[in-house]
Amino acid sequence: MADTRDYAPVGVYLMVHDGHGALDFYRRAFAAEVVETYPHENRIGHATLKVNGGEVMLSDEFPEELTGVRSPQSLGGTSTSVYLTVDDADAWFDRAVQAGAQVVRPLADEFYGRAGKLRDPFGHVWGVVGPAKG
Repeated sequence: MADTRDYAPVGVYLMVHDGHGALDFYRRAFAAEVVETYPHENRIGHATLKVNGGEVMLSDEFPEELTGVRSPQSLGGTSTSVYLTVDDADAWFDRAVQAGAQVVRPLADEFYGRAGKLRDPFGHVWGVVGPAKG
């Protein structure tokens, strides 16, 4: 079992409607490495993933029990987004789209780099930003 000293000082914790499906999607879309999973009945009670050198935690939603937290699918949207700063925005963006992410805002060169936004199949919005092409 991981000790709390092993966790990042600030981390992203996503609630999803289908934890097993989310683990599969994040592996395919963002080359996530699953570090740990803790089942709770037939759902994911907790999982820690390494994504692009950072850490993302997730669990299935437990709206009535344990956490009282709902997923974006249950809420009808999300109030946050996750940002990935990467070396090649096009490669990361395209891989996520091929894995099933929907384009919210296509990639474009902006004053701060090449950036776009995606919605994953679980309702979370991801910003992808990397060096500008031009």
